[in-house]
Amino acid sequence: MVMITYKDENYACDKDETVLACLLRHKVFVPNACQSGVCQSCMMKAVQGTPPKVSQTGLKDTLVVQNHFLACICKPEEDLEVSLYDASKDWMLAEVLENSLLNESVIRLRLKPRHKIDYVAGQFINIKGQDGQTIRSYSLASLPTEDYLELHIKRVPDGLVSSYLHDVVGVGDSLSIMGASGDCFYTNREQGQPLLMIGVGTGLAPLHGVMRDALAKGHTGSISVYHGSLATAGLYYIDELRHLADEHPSVSYTPCVLHGDAPEGGQQGDIQQIVKTYFPSLEGYRVYVCGDPQMVDAIKKQCFMSGASMANIYSDPFDFS
Repeated sequence: MVMITYKDENYACDKDETVLACLLRHKVFVPNACQSGVCQSCMMKAVQGTPPKVSQTGLKDTLVVQNHFLACICKPEEDLEVSLYDASKDWMLAEVLENSLLNESVIRLRLKPRHKIDYVAGQFINIKGQDGQTIRSYSLASLPTEDYLELHIKRVPDGLVSSYLHDVVGVGDSLSIMGASGDCFYTNREQGQPLLMIGVGTGLAPLHGVMRDALAKGHTGSISVYHGSLATAGLYYIDELRHLADEHPSVSYTPCVLHGDAPEGGQQGDIQQIVKTYFPSLEGYRVYVCGDPQMVDAIKKQCFMSGASMANIYSDPFDFS
């Protein structure tokens, strides 16, 4: 049985168990968020022993050579002595410029970081909760040319971070943030390629950024945006998206609701079925899917079955239990 040594204590790691799962099972707290190898908030360093290469996926070369790894995807093959990565230099304070409701359960948070963050529209940043330990990742709806970072944050029942951001944080307050990461963004290859963007709830946030980034970079292909919610009250940015569609003939926007009447120009029904009906063949398309993880997985599979290459399907990379 592999042993994990952390702060001079030894912990038995079960077969196929990750370092993070092992330590959490033994009531040892390690900062973590996505638990899928994306947000990098659980990064650790192997002081003794060698972490498997797969546990270093996505890390900078400079971190790899120093034996850093992601605890949430590290299934050790030998005994490891580990320490926490010193992420203090990666976190910075950001001032809250705006905290306003977009609908009954979603706020728009605009932040001004103390130092400029290099990012691409559609990537995400990490935010620490009120306890200074809980971390959540939120996609950016803003463009790098804008002088703020924009996030759309849904209230999650009993959510440690979302409740804090909804109920406690106000204009002028400071938040501790880290960013940016993720590969759900636009690249200006094949500028004539048609784009299909499908988002549910706050899955619209990265799509709003990606779409505007594509237009700013001169994308000439069609851009079809489908935003879904249970009912019309759960939608937002309807006027903004209609305005973009009016300004750019290549852009179409379709609001979708599962229950009740859809807004003008929208569709009533399951967004997955709506997309399947209007896009029976997606050969040659680039597809972006963001929102509820189960929905994202189902639509990605559907798009692949409809002819879209997996290399051309981009999605939100994180999930929280």
